[in-house]
Order: sequence, then structure tokens, then C-alpha cells
Amino acid sequence: MDTEAPTWILTDKIFSEDHMFTRILGYAIEENLTETYQALYYAREKHSGQTRKKSPFTQEHIPYIIHPLMMACHAHAMGIKDDRVLATILLHDVCEDCNVKPEDLPFSDAVKTAVMLLTKPVGCAKSKDKVRLYYKGIASNSIASIVKALDRCNNVSLMALAFSTEKMIEYVEETQEYVYPILEKLKYEYSEYNDASFLIKYQLRSTMETIKAFILKANNKQQSPSGS
Repeated sequence: MDTEAPTWILTDKIFSEDHMFTRILGYAIEENLTETYQALYYAREKHSGQTRKKSPFTQEHIPYIIHPLMMACHAHAMGIKDDRVLATILLHDVCEDCNVKPEDLPFSDAVKTAVMLLTKPVGCAKSKDKVRLYYKGIASNSIASIVKALDRCNNVSLMALAFSTEKMIEYVEETQEYVYPILEKLKYEYSEYNDASFLIKYQLRSTMETIKAFILKANNKQQSPSGS
């Protein structure tokens, strides 16, 4: 017997960008996080007018700034209060998406280096060697590593709303091959992120396994002669 489809309302915008901006701004002022404070306004200006990939379920236009803001709130809630890390989180897509060179960022060398490592080279997606070198560079830097882990965790958490099944499969395989090793390195070599890496690993892996299960169930249903 077929199960009746639930009448759920889906939403991409699970948190308000204004509330998250104010939250991080308050932490930046209270904890004297000068680069985080500057990065908040810089990232909001650079990403102005940009939106996230639109979900076919909701057709919502989600401001792109929601993505780095969610990551920053996630990081701070886990106890990551390093000014350089939070600033890098807020800036991690600025060079790739806003035509800004890493060396031109008005931030410290540590932040510029991490953002540079997180910025995918042109044509990276089409070359396995370039992808491998990209993740190798990230793994060599503790700031870039924790930011990439948070980035992938955030993207995987909501990817079922916007990605095609083929894209989700590709994303799952890339995550398992390249991001899981970064989480292991965070645990053993960057001990300051030991607790954070566990929490990220739990959320990331549990979400991934759930998505994989639904994809397998959908494929099995399509292959079944009775369709049930």
C-alpha cells in the first residue's frame, strides 16, 4: 500500500540573516574580534545581490550571505572563537564568487592565506588532479581545514532541497574521498579543533548516511517491477 504524501512545508531559510548578522556582530564587539567585525560588513557588501541555488520545492531567493553567517554562528556555538577563523568563514567565498583576489583582501596574512587555499582554481571541477591538489592545500592549513569542514557540513545539511540526485551523489562521493580525511587530520593533528571535529563529523556523516539511504531506496523502488 502506498503511503500518502505528507503535506509538509519546506523552507530553505531556516534562520534569519539579520538575526545571525547581529549575533556575530555582538560577539565580535564583546570579544574584541576585530577581523570578524570587519569581515561581517565586507562579506555582506561583496555578496550583496547574490543568492543561493534556488530550491524547486520553495522557489525562495535566499541571500547568499546566509551561508557564511550560518557557518560563523555554527562555529562560535561550538566554541570556536578564533578571530582569524571566524573572519575566514565569512570571507571564504568572496574571492571565488565576487571577483576579488586573495592578496587584495584587507585582512591579515593568515586570513588571506586561508581564503586563498579555499578558493577553487578555474577549471578545478573538471580535473581530478586539480581537485586533489586543492584539498591537499586545504589540509596543510588548520584554519582552511576547519572552515572547509564547516562549509561542507552546511552545504550537505540542506543540499537535498536544491541539488539533483546526480549532484548529491557526486557531492557525497567527493565528501567521503576528500573531506573525511580532513576531519581526521583535524582530530589528530590540529588538536584545538578536536571537539569541533567530532560535532561536525556527527552532523555531516549522519546527514550523508540518511541521504544515501533515501537515494538507494528511491533507486530500488524504480527498479522494482511492481513499483512498490
